[in-house]
Amino acid sequence: MKRLLFFLVGIIAKIHNKILSINDAYEYNFSDKDLHFLVIGLLGMAMIFVVYPVFKYLAKKGHIMTISWIYVFTLIIVITFAIEIGQKISGTGNMEFADVMYGVVGFLAMFVAFAFCRGIYHLIRNWISRQNRDK
Repeated sequence: MKRLLFFLVGIIAKIHNKILSINDAYEYNFSDKDLHFLVIGLLGMAMIFVVYPVFKYLAKKGHIMTISWIYVFTLIIVITFAIEIGQKISGTGNMEFADVMYGVVGFLAMFVAFAFCRGIYHLIRNWISRQNRDK
């Protein structure tokens, strides 16, 4: 188990270093907090797009998005802590609780934007459906 954890931490450290090198190479000048916001936010959204259909298939009805959000939010917290612990162990970054918070806030911000777009889509769809019923 210890070897597996160190292997996973090694993979995360390599990904972290690659992201940092891309940031430096293209002179984006994103801070560590900015990168956590973007990477964890995007990772969270990618997980939503994977988890949502699986839960929808399994549940068939009910509050599927709520189930998906709870699951992904939990995973985001675990992943952000794992990244911070991996940075401490591998020496590839500073272990800071603020990084965890920025990552979680990144996911929340991107999810709010997604929920807003999804809400507009459902409003338009319901409005069109009512218009067709009234004819």
